[in-house]
Amino acid sequence: MSNTRLSVNINKIATLRNARGGNMPDVVQSAIDCQRFGAQGITVHPRPDERHIRKQDVYDLKPVVHTEFNIEGNPQEPFNQLVLEIKPAQVTLVPDAVNAITSSAGWNTKENKLFLQRVCKMFKEAGIRVSIFVDPVAEMVTHAAECGCDRIELYTEGYARGYKNNRDEAIEPYFKAAQEAQRCGLGLNAGHDLNLENLKFFAKTIDNLLEVSIGHALICDALYLGLENTIGAYLRELA
Repeated sequence: MSNTRLSVNINKIATLRNARGGNMPDVVQSAIDCQRFGAQGITVHPRPDERHIRKQDVYDLKPVVHTEFNIEGNPQEPFNQLVLEIKPAQVTLVPDAVNAITSSAGWNTKENKLFLQRVCKMFKEAGIRVSIFVDPVAEMVTHAAECGCDRIELYTEGYARGYKNNRDEAIEPYFKAAQEAQRCGLGLNAGHDLNLENLKFFAKTIDNLLEVSIGHALICDALYLGLENTIGAYLRELA
């Protein structure tokens, strides 16, 4: 079995529910089903406008996530208070602007070091593993380690964009960043635009990869394949 865990980001399920109102599809039941079908974690990314995952969803999910609960977002209030109340297994710090459609860059861990040090200390004192979202730049990985985090999450949009043209070239900066993470003693996660086409090569090449967080592509595939078959397909790519 692969050492890389699959955490399913269920934001898009909440987006579909919110588009109509009511409780279809049921976000909590979806999380239960994802785990039943083999997912080893559940990820949510609550944003201030609650356009997908809502604050109440996070509270509702806490008692049913028996694998690993990962809450990601920009570490500002009230996000911080929510995380401290829920105490998930992991919090992933993402530098999203309030109006961001989706994550578009990692932290500049050098310029934001003092801030990130305070945030990492706060969450770690609460017993929460901390991961910092970074671009595949070795220098940013080095400074992330100096922030006191436990892991980094590599922002993989660049890899996904370049995969079809030259996958070896596309993955090179990620390989170097992963090496630096290992040198610094950091655990390694990855996410953004990973899918059934490009996931296997990434996981095979980055051999210290602990976790991938996948949402948009996985939920899109589930429209055609069904949720259970889709999760199985992603797990096979990681095997």
